[in-house]
Amino acid sequence: MFVLRLNKSGMPQAWITPEDAAKHYAQGRVLFELGESKKILHGGWNNQGVQSVLELSSIIACEGKVTAMGGEISLCNRYLFRRDNYLCMYCGQKFKPSQLTRDHIMPRSRGGKDIWTNTATACSRCNCHKAARTPEEAGMTLIAIPFVPNVYERFYLMNRRILSDQMAFLGNHFSQNRSWCA
Repeated sequence: MFVLRLNKSGMPQAWITPEDAAKHYAQGRVLFELGESKKILHGGWNNQGVQSVLELSSIIACEGKVTAMGGEISLCNRYLFRRDNYLCMYCGQKFKPSQLTRDHIMPRSRGGKDIWTNTATACSRCNCHKAARTPEEAGMTLIAIPFVPNVYERFYLMNRRILSDQMAFLGNHFSQNRSWCA
């Protein structure tokens, strides 16, 4: 389990380990907790034979430096395929990551850039059929419009094991009309 660390205004800052979260608790830097999931950490024993116990929330907001989460998340196939929910954006079928490719809507050979808004997940068959053409030239239609993930979507893309309460928190801030999360 990773803990989602927020800044004091509630913006995601990082996925941290339970041990790192425990440091924030021990230092009194946790301002508030969200989520229903809890993790119990057991510490050392005192001289009366009582073991220390710390209950961690799955989402914590901490004091400290506020990191501006500007800029884009790096475009890589892992994040692209996850953004598109492992669906071919042309035929609409779901595939394993090993069966998917990155398609450039405006082909790179024709000046298209390798950016979020010019890329879509495609199965090998559809990508080969489209080749170095635009979807219109190939007689193909995209089933969704490519987009740049916002900061909350970025944190979804970065973690494979998101707890349901963390997903609910992040999902409430996803761009409207996007149902691409698994």
